[in-house]
Order: sequence, then C-alpha cells, then structure tokens
Amino acid sequence: MDTKRLLILGTSSDAGKSSIVTAVCKIMSRDYKTAPFKAQNMSLNSWVNPDGKEISYAQVIQAWAAGADPIPEMNPVVLKPKGDSFSQVIVLGEHYADRSAGNYYESIDEMSAILDGALSKLDEKYDVVVMEGAGGAAEINLYDRDIVNVGTARITNAPIIIVGDIERGGVFASLYGTYMLLPEDIQKNIKGFIINKFRGDPEILRPGLKQLEEMTGVPVLGIMPYFRLRIPSEDSMSFREKEGAGTVPDEKKNSNNSVEIAVIQFPKISHFNDYEILESQARVKYIDIYDSLGAPDLIILPGSGTPLKDLEALRESGMADQILSKAGSVPIIGIGEGYQMLGAKLTGPDGKIIDGLGLLDIETVYEKEEGYSEKPVRVSSKAKGCTPYLKAIWGETVDGFNVYSGKVTTKSPVFENDGACSADGLVLGTSMHGFFDNKNLRVALLKYLAEKKGVPYVEEDGFTIQDGFEELAQVFEKNVDVEAIYKIMGLK
Repeated sequence: MDTKRLLILGTSSDAGKSSIVTAVCKIMSRDYKTAPFKAQNMSLNSWVNPDGKEISYAQVIQAWAAGADPIPEMNPVVLKPKGDSFSQVIVLGEHYADRSAGNYYESIDEMSAILDGALSKLDEKYDVVVMEGAGGAAEINLYDRDIVNVGTARITNAPIIIVGDIERGGVFASLYGTYMLLPEDIQKNIKGFIINKFRGDPEILRPGLKQLEEMTGVPVLGIMPYFRLRIPSEDSMSFREKEGAGTVPDEKKNSNNSVEIAVIQFPKISHFNDYEILESQARVKYIDIYDSLGAPDLIILPGSGTPLKDLEALRESGMADQILSKAGSVPIIGIGEGYQMLGAKLTGPDGKIIDGLGLLDIETVYEKEEGYSEKPVRVSSKAKGCTPYLKAIWGETVDGFNVYSGKVTTKSPVFENDGACSADGLVLGTSMHGFFDNKNLRVALLKYLAEKKGVPYVEEDGFTIQDGFEELAQVFEKNVDVEAIYKIMGLK
C-alpha cells in the first residue's frame, strides 16, 4: 500500500500535539507499520540511538509507542538552543552548524529538501507516518520559512487535525482563528479538531462544538480529558508545567514517596527526562534556582545547554550556597554539565577560568563555544564502588550515552573511564545520560536513600513505559472518534 500520512497541528505550544501523536502511533501500530515524524524540533532533550545519531526525545517516545526503532529521519532537524537567539543545528543526527535565528532561516530551502528526503525514506519502510507540527500553526509571520507546519503540510498534502488546549482558555477562538489564518491550500486539508486537557462534563461544550462545526465545516473528533500522563515528558513545556512539582501521584501509595529528590532546574536545563523514571519511587521536585532547596534526601545537578552561564546563575541566585550547605550530609549527583559544575575549575574557550562548586576533584575545559557538543556516543561501563549504592552493584554494567560538551580530567573514574566521586562517597558525578534508566543502579540508590532515611524500601510496581502508552491509547480511544481518523487517512 502507499504510505498514508496524518499531520497533527496545534493552536499553540503545549497544546498536546506530542501526546496525541503518541496515542495515534500506538493505536495504528496494531494494524500497520507506523512511524512518527517532526520536521524540526527545538529541544535540549535529545537521545542518541545505537548508531550515535542524535534526535529529539519526543520522536523517540513516539517511535517506541509505534514499536519502531528511532532513526534520525523521524526528526531530521533538531535545534539545540545555546542562547536566546543562537542554536546548534543537528541534521539527520549529526552536527551541521551553529546558527543564529536569522542565518538559519536563510538555509530554509536546504532544510526543506532534507525533510523531503527524510519523508521519502520513511515511506519506504512504513505504511503510516503520523506527523507533528510545532508551536502554533498559524504563525503568519513565518509562513515563508516554516518547514514544520506550513512546509510539512505543503510537501505532504496530508489530512490535518488541529489540537486546541482548553486549559489556556479561549479554545474555540484559537481553533477557529487557526483555521481561518492558515492559507487556503492548507485549510482545505483540515479534517478535524480535537479539544485537549478538558476538566469537567463535556456536555457543557456541546453548543460551542456545534457552532464551530457550522462555521468551519470541520467536525470536532473528540474531547480529551485532563489526566496524568505516565510517559516521559517530551518537551520543555510539558516538563516545566508538571503538576505537583513533579511529585508522584498519591494513589501510588508507595512508602518510598517519603524519600525526596531535588533536581535543580537550571535556566537551560537539558536531558530532563533523565530523572523522570525516579518519580514512580520517590518525591521528585524540580527546584527553580531562586527557590528554597528545602530538606531533600538527594540533590541532582542535571545537564545544561549553557553550563558556564547556568553556573553563574546558580551563584547569583544563592542556590550554589544552598547546595554547598548540604554537602557532607546529603548525597549529591551531577549528570553531564551538572557533573562538570561540581568540579574545581571550568575553563572557557577564551581561556577564562571559573571556579566550580569544588565538590569533586575534576577540571573541565571547553575548547569550543559554550553549548557546543561533540558527536554523542552510546557507552557501557562497569561500576566501581565509591558510594554506598555503587558498592552494591560493584562490577555490574551500567549503560547510557554521552554528549560531550567539555573535556573532563578526573583522577579516579568510577565507571571505568568516566565519572568521579568525593572522598566521603556522598558526591558522585558522571557524563552518562540515561544513568537512572539502569534498574540495578536505580534500585541500589533508592534502597540506600530509604535506609538512610529510616523508611522501608518497596519494590517497583512493574509499570512500564509500554503500559503508559497503552493507558494513553485507551483514554484516546474512549474520547476521540478513532474510526473517523482512519477514514480521514483512507485506512481500514
């Protein structure tokens, strides 16, 4: 069969496009070989496949939901912000260039050709491609250079569903306004609306749904209720707007909930999905650098897209002093650039030396401009004992990936050739992202924290990411006309 495509556009950022695509990928993969696609994603939350190709984590999640191996053609262009108007451009999984916003738009024809080629490759392998737009689709100032909404719509001529977020208010105006502002050649392909994140009785909306359908001739295919997604956050908006500051739901009733983990929320936090897996076993709080650290049982310094600037912000906000006041009594873990900040010194590409937090005997040198990273690599190392929880898994394998943004010198690595540890064993750092995805390490750490706090450790409940996909798919099928979507795409 010829490959069938569907394009999910949104009225705004965080309208829920990613979760809708994830649900559709899961459902359609039961009948067809299905793949996700997003022409361009701006994100510091990337993932590295076994071939060392870097793509946005959002499309990785969608690929896993579809039962497909994530490949760079699913997200041919990734923009990794390095400042307010400057980004590292990743094309088909490889570093391509560093560009300002203006310079990037000058290469838009080249980017369009790349996404066209990526779609052609997906067409060779898959029966269905579920595509996602970015931000709000009706950005009329960007129509001449928008490859991800208008550009994808024109290249593919695919049927379109528009998603509106009712949490933001004005959902009817945003759906109607988006419909009316899109160019006529794209407007004709809009086949349905979905209202997302609704709380309450859907009957209240019925009169408005009828009027919207009469005004546009486009049916409302469903109303998705607000509910807690139990899959990893796919982008920075969904991460930063976590309900309950990232704490686990009360219904989990896991005694480990009394263990509190503080993740420091840098201004340019990256790879934030590294810590979400801990949420099912502990109270994970994402702490803004201007807030009180409180009394956590573990402090995590995450990755950063701009480590030197974020280290400076850490000091100016007073968060650095809060962290240092806990050293020696509270375990601290640094991942990626957070690991580098824990060291003695960081040297910028201009030769300027900045003092780190001084909790680890390491030094980092950035040979290129801040935010630049070498080609990412998958890694597999054996753990060495230096902290109580690492001693429990001595010699066992720990897997992850490294996105090197600076050269780190360490005297006593804890994962063969990576990482460092303090003399008292309370401070640990590693370049390895995906660190907590290792169940052996995660269990050892949580057991240690529970024991240190004097509470019993309870085994994980066995809920998997695939269970999360199935849960999302069931909610979608209950509230959205899936049969209509199949018909829109010309599928049985």
